[in-house]
Amino acid sequence: MQRIVFGTSGWRGILCEDFIFENVKIVTQAIADHVIAAGEKEKGLIVGYDSRFMGERFAREAARVLTGAGIKTFLCNRDTPTPVIAFEILRRKTAGAINFTASHNPPEYNGIKFSPSWGGPALPETTHDIERRANEMMGEVCYKECHLDDAVRAEMLSEIDPMKTYLEDLAGKVDFAAIAKLGTIAVNPLYGTGRGYLAEPLMAHGVKVVQLNAHRDPYFGGFPPEPSEKYIQDFINMVKGDPAIKLGIATDGDADRFGIIDDDGTFIEPNYIIALLLDYLVRVKGMTGGVARSVATSHLVDAVAKKHGIEVFETPVGFKYIGELISQDKIIIGGEESAGLTIKGHVPEKDGILACLLVAEMVAHEGLPVRKLLERLYEQVGRFVTKRENITLPPEIEAAFADKLKVAPATIAGVKIMEKVTIDGTKFILEDGSWLLFRKSGTEPVVRLYAEAPSEVRLKELLAAGRELILS
Repeated sequence: MQRIVFGTSGWRGILCEDFIFENVKIVTQAIADHVIAAGEKEKGLIVGYDSRFMGERFAREAARVLTGAGIKTFLCNRDTPTPVIAFEILRRKTAGAINFTASHNPPEYNGIKFSPSWGGPALPETTHDIERRANEMMGEVCYKECHLDDAVRAEMLSEIDPMKTYLEDLAGKVDFAAIAKLGTIAVNPLYGTGRGYLAEPLMAHGVKVVQLNAHRDPYFGGFPPEPSEKYIQDFINMVKGDPAIKLGIATDGDADRFGIIDDDGTFIEPNYIIALLLDYLVRVKGMTGGVARSVATSHLVDAVAKKHGIEVFETPVGFKYIGELISQDKIIIGGEESAGLTIKGHVPEKDGILACLLVAEMVAHEGLPVRKLLERLYEQVGRFVTKRENITLPPEIEAAFADKLKVAPATIAGVKIMEKVTIDGTKFILEDGSWLLFRKSGTEPVVRLYAEAPSEVRLKELLAAGRELILS
């Protein structure tokens, strides 16, 4: 049997291989035991799921195990976005939630994500405890299951629909009246849980909406449900082909990530959206506090922070670290280059729904498309161009890679290294302000290479130097 291992966003596996009912029940019991040991049994747990195969079934089996362990369970009545589940944890003051989701992974995957009572993704000390408990139980019948009808009669199980309260709260954080003046908005929930969460509130406030991929499809149209340029060409072509569309907004499978398409069909990198929204929230909405970004995220964020005189928190990759800062009310906005962000006063979890609506508000208020807003920002703080590549390692290089970066070279691409950052991976900051980050995958023989420079030409030089350093 394979060990249960929680990554940055929970335990994920391939359906019918390791992600099977028996393992799901064991992990659920491990979470129940963790909650009981923490003295939070009486608070109950929420159980949700995304739009993947068998999501409802897995959720119901988890509810049987939880109620069998004496934990009151609130079962979502339809596939539900991850940020909405986080909102419901805080609203109901539960001990947390179990969410069946593999986020943007391909359709053959599913996963379990545990979020504790503070609403963000579980921190490593929590996931390590759940891992330990689960792996100690592998191969044993270690749980007691309660029939769901009996659980309902005992008032240990109830179905919930958290959409209304979440959208009511969102209406206080987004200026829908401004968005209504923008014009037509294209919405693409990528067959996932964002269905209805973007289009319905927009239409309720008088916005004309056109939709694509707005029905449930566990195959996600044959692609991973990720709103990146590679996987949403149908949406890009839709926006490009209709001059009435002023903005395209998309969410991933569990609606915690966002994708933005400008009115001319240009895909806008998430890195730049984080910086643009930081500037907008400070300058227009008057928000105060710091800003958080992962070590792999653009330093355009830092340049905007410097412009406004605010503190920057650099975190390891994994939104739990940013969520913790939101929970502590230390930051205005926190984001990652992988298209996750949230803001002060909101959930300590990535929220693609909120991100999309804030971008729509910003574009409507400023009266400019996103690319022109970005050019305006570049004029104020300088230009930043960022890219990520995955480098597959031959076996002989993978074995030696851990030692390769322990001793930093004096220069990269002819420029002196000024600083070495080892928060997560190895990041070299160069004398001209450009940087390279090397992060080894924990699950495959791949190094993720991130680079940022003030121009495309310089970026290509950096990436070439990074590839040479990895493969030499």
